[in-house]
Amino acid sequence: MPLTFILDPPVDPALRDGVVTLWTDVSDAGGAVGFVPPANPDDVRAELVKHLVAMAEGRTRLLVGYDEEGAVAATAFLTFNTHRLMRHWLWLYTVMVHPRHQGRGYGRDLMAATADAARGIDGIEAIRLTCRGGTGVDRFYESCGYKEVGRVPDAIRVAPGDDRDDITMLLPLHRVP
Repeated sequence: MPLTFILDPPVDPALRDGVVTLWTDVSDAGGAVGFVPPANPDDVRAELVKHLVAMAEGRTRLLVGYDEEGAVAATAFLTFNTHRLMRHWLWLYTVMVHPRHQGRGYGRDLMAATADAARGIDGIEAIRLTCRGGTGVDRFYESCGYKEVGRVPDAIRVAPGDDRDDITMLLPLHRVP
């Protein structure tokens, strides 16, 4: 059964708790979403609060994929640029699909829904994201139409002696007539 995607869902305790659970579970499964296992839910919640503040200030929008039971199963945060020369593209952060739903094509569905959401935002012509090297996720993003446009070697220190490249990827948004 496909996920149901909602852009800018109402923020309530169920959404907040659902995102914290998703983020923690994805981190604990080895997902490269800003934490390493074991992720502390209190740390995840504190990071989510930063995203919620940005949403309240109109700097960030949230796309949520809900599963057939109504649980938060996927997320992506779309963040606007504040620099006047870069307002024609946005950043994509914290792209996640719950581990229990992986392998069903939901990641590809999330990326398509994200591109559709960005196309619906006036003036947005592209999406940029960064990902952690050594995970293979860059190949997934390439399969969704993103192109690698930059790489900083060893910019991410996962653990002592485990440095990864920070890969920047871009998806130009061609308007669908």
